[in-house]
Amino acid sequence: MSSSRAIVLLSGGLDSATVLAIARSRGYECYALSVEYGQRHAAELEAAARVAAALSAREHRIMRVDLAGIGGSALTDLKVAVPESPGDGIPATYVPARNTMLLSLALAWAEVFGARDIFLGVNAVDYSGYPDCRPAFIQGFEQLAALATKAGVEGARFQIHAPLIEMSKADIIRTGTQLGVNFSMTVSCYQADPEGRACGKCDSCRLRAAGFAAANIEDPTRYRVRL
Repeated sequence: MSSSRAIVLLSGGLDSATVLAIARSRGYECYALSVEYGQRHAAELEAAARVAAALSAREHRIMRVDLAGIGGSALTDLKVAVPESPGDGIPATYVPARNTMLLSLALAWAEVFGARDIFLGVNAVDYSGYPDCRPAFIQGFEQLAALATKAGVEGARFQIHAPLIEMSKADIIRTGTQLGVNFSMTVSCYQADPEGRACGKCDSCRLRAAGFAAANIEDPTRYRVRL
């Protein structure tokens, strides 16, 4: 059992790449976990593999869960359009229970080989209003981990690290740049094409572009149409 091991949830996007770099900078041996959950495209999983290799993850594992079979989100149901303008309330790109599911898989893997630290890239500042990106959710999941696992019942403490949760997108980009993240490898777009090129219109693209502009760092994103 090694206390320096950590599971890092890696989507292939800008935020999770920065989180992997942060975990590595803190001295953790990083095991990257990506999940194919029925999202619209495979480009982000291909990006995750690139990022995991570039940032020297000890292992990169892809697990599969069929959230598309449940639907209810523009990211998993092709009949639901990805919104390209801000709206009121929680947007259609919210995936029901996604972060709960992702953390559950990470928790199971962590318990199996003795890791007690899990990192993920949720953010409560520049985000789309998702309920599972808030500090209260992270705290609640830590309590669940203590109650729902053999290790937790026997006294182990799992810690869910969300180092980006109070950072602006510009600060995330600055931090990742300082830690050597190559953001051109990442894919954040909700409807990227098979080559990983971004639409430049969805909420995620808008937040990403605004973040690079605010950080005064050149945006390396590949767009289908030049912005």
